[in-house]
Order: sequence, then structure tokens, then C-alpha cells
Amino acid sequence: MTSSILDNGIELSYLIAASLFIVGLKQLGSPATARKGNVIASVGMLLAIVATLLYQTPMNFPLILAGILIGSLIGTITAQRIEMTAMPEMVGLFNGLGGGASTLIAVAEFQRLLSVGEAPTLASMITILLSIFIGGITLTGSLVAFGKLQGIIGGSPIIFPLQRIVSIGLAVLFLVGSVFLLVETTSEPVFMTLLSIALLLGILFAIPVGGADMPVAIALLNSFSGLAASAAGFVLMNDMLIIAGALVGASGIILTQIMCRAMNRSLFYVLFSAFSKTTTAVNIATAEHAERTVNSVDAEEAAMMLGYAKSVVIVPGYGMAVAQAQHTARELADQLERLGVEVKYAIHPVAGRMPGHMNVLLAEANVPYPQLYDMDDINTEFGNVDVALVVGANDVVNPAARNDQNSPIYGMPILDVDKAHHTIVIKRGLNPGFAGVQNELFFENKTMMLFGNAKNVLTDLVGSVKQL
Repeated sequence: MTSSILDNGIELSYLIAASLFIVGLKQLGSPATARKGNVIASVGMLLAIVATLLYQTPMNFPLILAGILIGSLIGTITAQRIEMTAMPEMVGLFNGLGGGASTLIAVAEFQRLLSVGEAPTLASMITILLSIFIGGITLTGSLVAFGKLQGIIGGSPIIFPLQRIVSIGLAVLFLVGSVFLLVETTSEPVFMTLLSIALLLGILFAIPVGGADMPVAIALLNSFSGLAASAAGFVLMNDMLIIAGALVGASGIILTQIMCRAMNRSLFYVLFSAFSKTTTAVNIATAEHAERTVNSVDAEEAAMMLGYAKSVVIVPGYGMAVAQAQHTARELADQLERLGVEVKYAIHPVAGRMPGHMNVLLAEANVPYPQLYDMDDINTEFGNVDVALVVGANDVVNPAARNDQNSPIYGMPILDVDKAHHTIVIKRGLNPGFAGVQNELFFENKTMMLFGNAKNVLTDLVGSVKQL
């Protein structure tokens, strides 16, 4: 009787936890409710963990408690110290840890069955193989993505002769080995070989993706980590892990689709475009911009243009995030509004390195949410805007995406800042963005370049506007 009540209580806890996950994910869909959604999902995960610990017996609770304490300490310190600009790298690393955990679960279950002299069942073997395949790819692929975004590995695509053939060959070899292992379920050498192949495939999956497209790859790897967790749930016969993994997998796929649509790219293009020779030719062609001149302006002149304008649209980008200049941008907007200037913010879906990156930064600076406009809404207004102030954005405002069919970013939706009456670009220099192509916007007659660190330049602008 007591056991039945406990089982029912745990199943009810799992149901409540799953509901909290779904509500939390829904809340994460808006910057206004994202923080609340994160808390709700965290409570659901805590409930799921407690219920699992009560259900799984016997257990080494001191060891588990030690692991929870160490992990919580690392997580707390990391959350406090990580900068928003490094959040994509952190997401990539977390994806890898999730895939690694699922892989270890599958390996541990296989070793456990061998140690007790029990041959895995067909269903059990299939779930174990899925766990090491998806989890292994997620682990090493995410570590490569982390290295690329962190600058440890070069951001350019890494390709070598016959790379696709090698990848396909390894995938076929994994499939053949899996069939063999389904027959000879106790062959440990074959199992470890398959694990090694999965880890190698993860590396080969990530290295051809360029830095500009790496956020899409991270979103896809996030989905993989969920699928790996769900497979691990089948290995352990844990309903909560299956549900949580499925939710992460589905949300990751949706995020991947959103990012591909925002960049007007197919997932196939993102993953395999590096094998095309077109990119090299385009990069050579962009070198023609090197000798072109730009119009520059100082802070006082820019302040006069902004202060005497009727409407200003601020376009934040990764440069603003790196400089942590969101608070100064808000201060500048406040000063302009004091002068009667209408101020709006234009948010590109993939500004920064992850969707919502700019929204989070501006929310941190208490920018009123009604002032934030997405790309589709603001693009219809740029023709009537007096000044577009671009703060550290690059590829997402590059007119080459509309005008140059040979450009690797051609077809990517951009913010039409070049249609404003005047454009001021705050940037350290003329270096290209993540896509590695020069920005045509910098050389247009209506564009004024204001060189320097975004935070320092905005501070100078605030001081100059105050004197108007």
C-alpha cells in the first residue's frame, strides 16, 4: 500500500514538473516574462530531481549530495561571472555537458549489464546505441562550437580533402557496427569503437561551420542534447527524463528553424556551404573595398545630428554587447527624448550571437519594451527616419545582403538602415563581421563613421547632447 502511494506520488510529481517545464518554455518566448519562465522551469527541475531521488533505491545519497553541492557551486559561480556576450559559448558548453551525461549513462548501463552477466535486450541495446550516437556527437560538436566562439579554434570553416566522404563512411561504419552489436550484444570492443566513431563524427559535424553560422549549429546541438537525454531516459526507464529531453529537443529544433529563417538560410546551407568554392571567390572579391574611403564624424557633430533630429532609431549589435554599453545607450535615448526626439530601437532576430540577445541586454538597462521594434515592423519606417544610429552591428545592416548576389550573406534579411536620411555607425574599425565580408554601408555617402569603443563613444555623445 505504501509503495503504491509512493509510486503515485512520484508520477504526480513528474506530471507537475512536466507542466512547469511547458509553462516555463512558454514564458521564455517573451523578454518581458523570460526571467519568470526560467524560475518556473527551475522549480520543475528541482521537483523532478527530488522525486527521482525518492523513487530510485537503493542509492549512495552522500555521493549524490556531494555531486549536487559541487555542481551547484560551479553553476552559481559561473552564472554570476559570465558576461552576456559569452552566453552563446556557455550554451554550447552546457549542450556538450548534456550530451556527455547521456553518453555516460549509456556506457554505464552497458557496463552494468556486462558486469552482472546479463545480455542487453534488443530494445535496451537500441536505446543505448542511440544515446551514445546522439550524445557523442553533441559532446564533441558542442566543444568545437565552444572553441570557435571562444576563439580557441579559428572561426573560419575547417575542411580537408574527402571530408564529406570520410564523414559518410564513419556514419555507415557506425550503422554496420550497430547491426553487429544488436546480434552480438556483449562485444565490448565493438561498443567502444562505436563510441569513438560518434565522438569523431561530432568533431566533423562542427568544424566546417563558420563563425557567423555557429549560433545555428549551437541551436541544433541544443536539440541534439535533448534527444540524447530522451534516449537516456529510455535507457533508465525514467519518464521524466524522456519528457524533459523531448521538450528540449523540440524547442531546439524550433529555435534552429527561427534562426535559419531570420538568416534566410536553409539548414543544409549552414552545415555544408563551406564545401562550396563560391565562398572563397566572394572573400577575394570583397577585398576590392579595401581602398575605398569613408566619411567620419566626431562626437560633437554626431550629437548635433541626433539632438536636432525628429526621429532616431538605435540599432544595437554585438559590439554594444561586448562593450557593455546598453546602459549608456539608454542614457543617450533619455537625453534625446528630453529634447523631443522620438527614439526607437531596431532589433534584428540574430543580432549578437543568439536570438533575444539584444532584447535581454536592453531589458537589463530598463529600456521600455514598447520602444523595441522587430525587423519587419521597423523596416517599413526607415525611409522616414532622420538618423539611424548603429551601435556595433555589422552583417545585419549590410546592404550587400540585398545588392550583391555573389555575397555569402545575399538573401539574408537585414535592417534597412541605409534607407534612413542619415546613418551614424559606431565601430572600432572597418573590420568585417562574423560572415567575413566587408560592409557596404560604411562607404555610402549618407553614412558617418564614429570610431571607438561603443561605451566610450556613447558616453561622449551623452555629454555632448546634454550641452545642446
